[in-house]
Amino acid sequence: MSELPGGAGVALVTIFDDYGEADLDATGALARDLVARGVRSVLVCGTTGEAAALTGKERVALVEAVRAAVPAGVPVIAGTGAPSRRQAAELTSAAVTAGADAVLAWPPPGCTELVRYYGVVADAAHGRPVLAYHIPWLSSPGVPTGALAALPVGGIKDSSGSPDRLLDEVANYPGATYVGSSALLALAGPLGATGALLALANVEPERCCRAFGGDAAAQRELAGPHLEVRSGGIAALKRILAADRGTSAAVRIG
Repeated sequence: MSELPGGAGVALVTIFDDYGEADLDATGALARDLVARGVRSVLVCGTTGEAAALTGKERVALVEAVRAAVPAGVPVIAGTGAPSRRQAAELTSAAVTAGADAVLAWPPPGCTELVRYYGVVADAAHGRPVLAYHIPWLSSPGVPTGALAALPVGGIKDSSGSPDRLLDEVANYPGATYVGSSALLALAGPLGATGALLALANVEPERCCRAFGGDAAAQRELAGPHLEVRSGGIAALKRILAADRGTSAAVRIG
Protein backbone atom coordinates (compact mmCIF):
# COMPACT_ATOMS: atom_id res chain seq x y z
CA MET A 1 0.00 0.00 0.00
CA SER A 2 1.55 3.31 -1.05
CA GLU A 3 -1.48 5.52 -0.46
CA LEU A 4 -3.07 6.24 2.89
CA PRO A 5 -6.64 4.99 3.38
CA GLY A 6 -9.67 7.26 3.43
CA GLY A 7 -12.94 7.00 5.33
CA ALA A 8 -13.74 5.79 8.82
CA GLY A 9 -11.45 3.15 10.31
CA VAL A 10 -11.34 1.40 13.67
CA ALA A 11 -8.77 1.70 16.44
CA LEU A 12 -9.12 -1.96 17.35
CA VAL A 13 -9.31 -3.27 20.90
CA THR A 14 -7.15 -6.23 21.85
CA ILE A 15 -9.36 -8.98 23.21
CA PHE A 16 -7.89 -10.99 26.08
CA ASP A 17 -9.08 -14.43 27.11
CA ASP A 18 -10.12 -15.51 30.60
CA TYR A 19 -6.47 -16.14 31.48
CA GLY A 20 -5.40 -12.64 30.46
CA GLU A 21 -3.67 -13.74 27.25
CA ALA A 22 -4.17 -11.96 23.94
CA ASP A 23 -6.93 -13.78 22.07
CA LEU A 24 -5.70 -13.65 18.49
CA ASP A 25 -8.67 -15.46 16.99
CA ALA A 26 -11.26 -13.27 18.71
CA THR A 27 -9.38 -10.07 17.88
CA GLY A 28 -9.04 -11.08 14.24
CA ALA A 29 -12.70 -12.09 14.06
CA LEU A 30 -13.72 -8.70 15.43
CA ALA A 31 -11.61 -6.93 12.82
CA ARG A 32 -13.12 -9.03 10.04
CA ASP A 33 -16.66 -8.29 11.23
CA LEU A 34 -16.04 -4.55 11.50
CA VAL A 35 -14.65 -4.44 7.97
CA ALA A 36 -17.76 -6.29 6.75
CA ARG A 37 -19.81 -3.59 8.48
CA GLY A 38 -18.06 -0.76 6.67
CA VAL A 39 -14.83 0.32 8.33
CA ARG A 40 -12.15 1.15 5.80
CA SER A 41 -8.98 0.43 7.78
CA VAL A 42 -7.88 -1.29 11.00
CA LEU A 43 -5.43 0.15 13.51
CA VAL A 44 -3.83 -2.62 15.61
CA CYS A 45 -1.75 -2.15 18.78
CA GLY A 46 -2.77 1.46 19.23
CA THR A 47 -3.66 3.08 22.53
CA THR A 48 -7.16 1.55 22.36
CA GLY A 49 -5.48 -1.81 21.79
CA GLU A 50 -3.61 -1.39 25.09
CA ALA A 51 -0.28 -1.44 23.29
CA ALA A 52 1.65 -0.35 26.37
CA ALA A 53 0.66 -3.62 28.07
CA LEU A 54 1.55 -5.89 25.15
CA THR A 55 4.84 -7.72 24.70
CA GLY A 56 6.78 -7.43 21.46
CA LYS A 57 5.77 -10.97 20.50
CA GLU A 58 2.11 -10.20 21.17
CA ARG A 59 2.27 -7.10 18.98
CA VAL A 60 3.71 -9.09 16.09
CA ALA A 61 1.18 -11.87 16.53
CA LEU A 62 -1.72 -9.41 16.60
CA VAL A 63 -0.60 -7.67 13.41
CA GLU A 64 -0.23 -11.05 11.71
CA ALA A 65 -3.63 -12.24 12.94
CA VAL A 66 -5.50 -9.13 11.85
CA ARG A 67 -3.70 -8.97 8.50
CA ALA A 68 -4.76 -12.57 7.87
CA ALA A 69 -8.33 -11.92 9.02
CA VAL A 70 -9.25 -8.96 6.82
CA PRO A 71 -9.29 -8.70 3.01
CA ALA A 72 -6.03 -7.80 1.31
CA GLY A 73 -7.35 -4.45 0.13
CA VAL A 74 -8.10 -3.25 3.66
CA PRO A 75 -5.09 -1.45 5.17
CA VAL A 76 -3.78 -2.65 8.53
CA ILE A 77 -2.04 0.11 10.46
CA ALA A 78 0.19 -0.71 13.43
CA GLY A 79 0.77 1.53 16.41
CA THR A 80 4.52 1.92 16.99
CA GLY A 81 4.90 5.01 19.15
CA ALA A 82 7.46 4.68 21.95
CA PRO A 83 9.41 6.72 24.50
CA SER A 84 12.59 6.59 22.41
CA ARG A 85 13.64 6.61 18.75
CA ARG A 86 15.29 3.22 19.12
CA GLN A 87 12.19 1.58 20.57
CA ALA A 88 9.94 3.14 17.94
CA ALA A 89 12.25 1.96 15.15
CA GLU A 90 12.30 -1.61 16.51
CA LEU A 91 8.51 -1.69 16.87
CA THR A 92 8.07 -0.24 13.38
CA SER A 93 10.42 -2.72 11.73
CA ALA A 94 8.73 -5.64 13.49
CA ALA A 95 5.26 -4.41 12.52
CA VAL A 96 6.18 -4.02 8.86
CA THR A 97 7.72 -7.49 8.80
CA ALA A 98 4.51 -8.85 10.34
CA GLY A 99 2.44 -7.37 7.51
CA ALA A 100 1.46 -3.84 8.55
CA ASP A 101 0.63 -1.61 5.60
CA ALA A 102 1.33 1.60 7.53
CA VAL A 103 2.36 2.71 11.02
CA LEU A 104 1.11 5.28 13.51
CA ALA A 105 3.58 6.69 16.05
CA TRP A 106 3.17 9.15 18.90
CA PRO A 107 6.34 11.05 19.82
CA PRO A 108 8.16 10.70 23.15
CA PRO A 109 6.82 13.05 25.85
CA GLY A 110 8.67 16.35 25.71
CA CYS A 111 10.25 15.50 22.36
CA THR A 112 12.08 18.49 20.85
CA GLU A 113 13.46 16.67 17.80
CA LEU A 114 10.31 15.61 15.98
CA VAL A 115 11.95 15.63 12.54
CA ARG A 116 14.70 13.31 13.74
CA TYR A 117 12.27 11.02 15.59
CA TYR A 118 9.93 10.60 12.64
CA GLY A 119 12.87 10.26 10.27
CA VAL A 120 14.03 7.21 12.22
CA VAL A 121 10.50 5.78 12.18
CA ALA A 122 10.19 6.41 8.44
CA ASP A 123 13.51 4.66 7.77
CA ALA A 124 12.34 1.64 9.77
CA ALA A 125 9.03 1.58 7.88
CA HIS A 126 10.85 0.76 4.61
CA GLY A 127 8.54 2.77 2.38
CA ARG A 128 5.29 2.12 4.24
CA PRO A 129 3.33 5.28 5.08
CA VAL A 130 3.92 6.81 8.50
CA LEU A 131 1.32 8.77 10.45
CA ALA A 132 2.25 11.08 13.28
CA TYR A 133 -0.04 10.79 16.30
CA HIS A 134 -1.15 13.81 18.31
CA ILE A 135 -2.40 12.51 21.66
CA PRO A 136 -1.28 15.16 24.16
CA TRP A 137 -2.40 13.38 27.36
CA LEU A 138 -0.08 10.48 26.49
CA SER A 139 2.87 12.30 24.92
CA SER A 140 2.70 15.96 25.90
CA PRO A 141 2.96 18.39 24.20
CA GLY A 142 2.29 16.22 21.17
CA VAL A 143 2.72 17.32 17.57
CA PRO A 144 2.19 21.06 16.98
CA THR A 145 0.30 21.89 13.79
CA GLY A 146 3.06 24.30 12.80
CA ALA A 147 5.58 21.43 12.80
CA LEU A 148 3.60 19.06 10.60
CA ALA A 149 4.70 20.22 7.17
CA ALA A 150 8.37 19.62 8.00
CA LEU A 151 7.91 16.08 9.27
CA PRO A 152 8.76 13.05 7.08
CA VAL A 153 5.26 11.61 7.49
CA GLY A 154 2.24 11.18 5.25
CA GLY A 155 -0.28 12.51 7.71
CA ILE A 156 -1.50 13.03 11.26
CA LYS A 157 -3.99 11.34 13.54
CA ASP A 158 -5.39 14.01 15.84
CA SER A 159 -7.03 12.70 19.01
CA SER A 160 -7.12 16.05 20.79
CA GLY A 161 -10.85 16.48 20.21
CA SER A 162 -10.27 20.14 19.37
CA PRO A 163 -12.39 21.48 16.49
CA ASP A 164 -10.08 24.49 16.18
CA ARG A 165 -7.06 22.27 15.68
CA LEU A 166 -8.96 20.07 13.23
CA LEU A 167 -9.94 23.12 11.18
CA ASP A 168 -6.31 24.30 11.18
CA GLU A 169 -5.07 20.90 9.99
CA VAL A 170 -7.63 20.52 7.22
CA ALA A 171 -7.20 24.10 6.02
CA ASN A 172 -3.43 24.46 6.28
CA TYR A 173 -1.72 21.06 6.34
CA PRO A 174 -1.20 19.44 2.91
CA GLY A 175 -0.84 15.91 4.30
CA ALA A 176 -3.57 13.49 5.35
CA THR A 177 -5.60 14.35 8.44
CA TYR A 178 -7.33 11.64 10.49
CA VAL A 179 -9.67 12.51 13.33
CA GLY A 180 -9.48 10.37 16.45
CA SER A 181 -12.50 11.78 18.29
CA SER A 182 -15.92 10.33 17.49
CA ALA A 183 -17.45 13.66 18.62
CA LEU A 184 -16.15 15.44 15.51
CA LEU A 185 -17.00 13.06 12.67
CA ALA A 186 -19.81 15.02 11.03
CA LEU A 187 -17.48 18.03 11.04
CA ALA A 188 -14.31 16.24 9.92
CA GLY A 189 -15.66 14.40 6.89
CA PRO A 190 -17.47 17.31 5.22
CA LEU A 191 -14.50 19.59 5.94
CA GLY A 192 -12.26 17.31 3.90
CA ALA A 193 -10.41 15.24 6.52
CA THR A 194 -8.89 12.14 4.94
CA GLY A 195 -10.37 9.72 7.42
CA ALA A 196 -10.91 8.69 11.02
CA LEU A 197 -9.38 6.06 13.31
CA LEU A 198 -11.87 5.49 16.09
CA ALA A 199 -12.18 3.53 19.32
CA LEU A 200 -15.97 3.84 19.12
CA ALA A 201 -16.01 2.05 15.75
CA ASN A 202 -15.44 -1.20 17.69
CA VAL A 203 -19.09 -1.02 18.75
CA GLU A 204 -20.67 1.54 16.40
CA PRO A 205 -19.07 1.00 12.98
CA GLU A 206 -22.10 1.85 10.85
CA ARG A 207 -22.96 5.06 12.67
CA CYS A 208 -19.32 6.15 12.70
CA CYS A 209 -19.15 5.66 8.93
CA ARG A 210 -22.38 7.57 8.38
CA ALA A 211 -21.35 10.41 10.66
CA PHE A 212 -18.00 10.80 8.89
CA GLY A 213 -19.98 10.98 5.67
CA GLY A 214 -21.79 14.03 7.04
CA ASP A 215 -24.88 12.44 8.59
CA ALA A 216 -25.73 14.76 11.49
CA ALA A 217 -28.42 12.41 12.80
CA ALA A 218 -25.87 9.61 13.08
CA GLN A 219 -23.51 11.97 14.90
CA ARG A 220 -26.23 12.79 17.43
CA GLU A 221 -27.01 9.09 17.87
CA LEU A 222 -23.35 8.52 18.77
CA ALA A 223 -23.56 10.98 21.68
CA GLY A 224 -24.53 8.39 24.29
CA PRO A 225 -21.93 5.72 23.49
CA HIS A 226 -19.27 8.37 22.79
CA LEU A 227 -19.73 9.95 26.21
CA GLU A 228 -19.88 6.55 27.92
CA VAL A 229 -16.57 5.48 26.40
CA ARG A 230 -15.00 8.89 26.96
CA SER A 231 -15.89 8.63 30.64
CA GLY A 232 -15.12 4.94 31.18
CA GLY A 233 -12.24 4.39 28.78
CA ILE A 234 -11.21 1.03 27.35
CA ALA A 235 -12.96 -0.87 30.15
CA ALA A 236 -16.31 0.72 29.22
CA LEU A 237 -15.71 0.01 25.54
CA LYS A 238 -14.99 -3.65 26.26
CA ARG A 239 -18.08 -3.95 28.45
CA ILE A 240 -20.24 -2.72 25.58
CA LEU A 241 -18.48 -5.10 23.21
CA ALA A 242 -18.91 -8.02 25.63
CA ALA A 243 -22.65 -7.32 25.85
CA ASP A 244 -22.93 -7.16 22.06
CA ARG A 245 -20.65 -10.08 21.08
CA GLY A 246 -20.06 -12.16 24.19
CA THR A 247 -16.31 -11.46 24.12
CA SER A 248 -14.22 -11.11 27.25
CA ALA A 249 -14.28 -7.70 28.90
CA ALA A 250 -10.83 -8.23 30.41
CA VAL A 251 -8.42 -5.30 30.28
CA ARG A 252 -4.77 -4.89 31.15
CA ILE A 253 -4.95 -1.10 31.37
CA GLY A 254 -7.65 0.65 33.36
